[in-house]
Amino acid sequence: MRASQPTISSPSPAASNAPHPPRHTLHSLQWLNFFVADVQTGLGPFIAAYLASSGWNAAHVGYALTFGGLVTVAVQTPAGAIVDAAKQKRLLVAGSLIVLAAGAALLLLRHGAIAVYVAQFLIGATGPFLAPTIAAITLGIVGASLFDRQFGKNQAFNSAGNVFTAILVALVSYKFGYRYIFAVAIVLAIPALLSLLGIDGSQIDYARARGASAAKQDHKEIQTEGISALARDRVLLAFLAASFLFHLSNAAMLPELGEMLAKGNPRMAPPFMSACIIVTQLVIAVSAAWIGARAGRGRKPLLLLGFGVLPIRGVLYTLTHVPAALIGIQFLDGVANAVFVIVSILVIKDRTEGTGRFNLASGALATMVGIGAALSNTIGGVLVQRLGFSASFLGLAAIALAAFAVLFFGVPETLRSERSS
Repeated sequence: MRASQPTISSPSPAASNAPHPPRHTLHSLQWLNFFVADVQTGLGPFIAAYLASSGWNAAHVGYALTFGGLVTVAVQTPAGAIVDAAKQKRLLVAGSLIVLAAGAALLLLRHGAIAVYVAQFLIGATGPFLAPTIAAITLGIVGASLFDRQFGKNQAFNSAGNVFTAILVALVSYKFGYRYIFAVAIVLAIPALLSLLGIDGSQIDYARARGASAAKQDHKEIQTEGISALARDRVLLAFLAASFLFHLSNAAMLPELGEMLAKGNPRMAPPFMSACIIVTQLVIAVSAAWIGARAGRGRKPLLLLGFGVLPIRGVLYTLTHVPAALIGIQFLDGVANAVFVIVSILVIKDRTEGTGRFNLASGALATMVGIGAALSNTIGGVLVQRLGFSASFLGLAAIALAAFAVLFFGVPETLRSERSS
């Protein structure tokens, strides 16, 4: 296999000719994405604002978020390998949801250092299984040829779930306080589990779900290319590096915004954060299906757009403190995240099709994302503590420019010509 282009098979007959799954299975898959987003939104950017309002300083908030991120990093790549090997993929999703709910319960009851770090461990260790497993279930149900469109639809539901939860969290936190944000996450784990039960497990093809080629799908024991084959793919490595830098820049921006507002007016910070999340997720919800379809004509133009708006967003945060303007800037966050969340997985599929290592490579991508996000919170927290919020946002914007450069020069179009024509 050449270093710059891995040997991949043509679209597998088993994937392209996959039987159409029952509508109730696809509908349950989409609603699973909706409610999983609900649970994760309740455990996401609000943790930073919650800790800041509980008396934690910016650096200590950054350390706590970094710890959870590092746990995620340690688990991500092994999680991908486990997802590749697991035949009971629905069970992985169910177990992850239950443990996430346990982490939320701990945050609901305590905000001391030990409780927060234990909760971050639970959330960080189980969260990595959700997105890769749901992506694998999707691939196993619809096959490679229909994956782009279905994955886009999944992300539209995911973002709609984020919008729903952000509104609900704003109302709950404003009326009852930050702590009850985590009660929302616990309650919404229930419909997520019910949606999971609605997916017909017999429709999930084990071989398709890990990206095996047609020849490999015909054998009970699926032979896969070695990890070293993926490591020799220079395009894949460059894309992983660009993804790392993207999240090194991106991850700390919204939590920092929440911290900045929590210090000035703690009571209004949750509604403001919810408004920012709503704008971001509405953009993703509206554009996700279109991005999934448009990506069938080329990945790189979309990626350049998503990576290109991130440094602009960082600079704009330094130019105003007007809440309405800051909320409007979140439109760029929606564009960047919509493109990355959808197209990055399609790039992984392009580079691993026929290898049987789709989920392992997805885990490697998630590892780079996790490392970047974890370090982003630490870097952002230290910059805020020493130089202020404006300097931190400008530093993050400079990292975003580096991510764009790596993508532009190091990653060619990954969609094969016969599919992009």
